[in-house]
Amino acid sequence: MLIKTTSAALALAIATLAQAAVPVYGYTVKQAFPHDPQAFTEGLFYRDGLLYESTGLNGRSSIRKVELETGKVLLSREIPSTYFGEGIAPFGKRLISLTWTNQVGFIWDLETLQPQDRFTYQGEGWALTSDGERLYMSDGTQYIRVLDPNTLKVTRRIRVTADGMPVTQINELEWVEGQIYANIWQTDRIARIDPFSGRVLGWIDLAGLDKLSGVEPGTDNVLNGIAYDSAKKRLFVTGKMWPKLFHIELKQAAGR
Repeated sequence: MLIKTTSAALALAIATLAQAAVPVYGYTVKQAFPHDPQAFTEGLFYRDGLLYESTGLNGRSSIRKVELETGKVLLSREIPSTYFGEGIAPFGKRLISLTWTNQVGFIWDLETLQPQDRFTYQGEGWALTSDGERLYMSDGTQYIRVLDPNTLKVTRRIRVTADGMPVTQINELEWVEGQIYANIWQTDRIARIDPFSGRVLGWIDLAGLDKLSGVEPGTDNVLNGIAYDSAKKRLFVTGKMWPKLFHIELKQAAGR
C-alpha cells in the first residue's frame, strides 16, 4: 500500500510539473522590412494595409501611419513635448493612446490622426490593445487592466502568472487569435497570455533578432512592438530604434 501510494503521489507530482511547464516557441524570419531607426517604438498595430506606430521620449513622441513595405511615414502627429508617448490601440474610428507617467491618455481620429479628446487614469501607462469589444492596458505591473472603450474606465484586472508566479514588466500588447501577446520589457521574450485566467500559455523566444536587425543589445534599443495582420495571419515584431521590422513565423513549441 505504501509503495502504491508513493507511486501515485509521484505520478501526480510529475503530471503537475508537466502541466506547469510553459512551452517555449522559436521563430523563423519570413521577411524583413525597413523601420525608422529613430523611432523609439512604444505601440504598434496593423490595420487596413498600414502600420500604426507610437513613439516615445519627451519631445520626440508621435503617432504615425507607416507604409509596411518601405517603412515610410505617411502621416505623423506630434504628442505635446511634456508627454512621453506610450501604447496605442484602435477602437472604431478612434485611436486611443497612453502616456507614461502623466496619467493622461489621448483620443485621435484614426483616419486623420487629429486629436479629439483626452482622458485620465491612475498609475503608469505602458501599452494598449483591443479585441474589438474592450481595451487591454498594461502598466508595467503583473496586472493587465480591462477598459470599457466608451468610458475608458477599468472594468476588471487580469493577474498575469507563469507557473503560478507573477509576471511583471508587461509592455507592448497585441491581440492575436484570442490571446494577448505581450513584450516583457528588457527581455527577448513575448508572453502569450490567456485573457481570462491571466495564465501564460507560451513564451516566444526572439533571442538574436536584435542582431539580425543590425543593433547591439542595449538598455534602450530593446524588443518592443507587436502587430498582427489577422487577414493574412502575419505576425510582425520590431524594437525601439531598430532599422528593421520582421514578419516572423513561430516554430514548434519545445520544453524549457
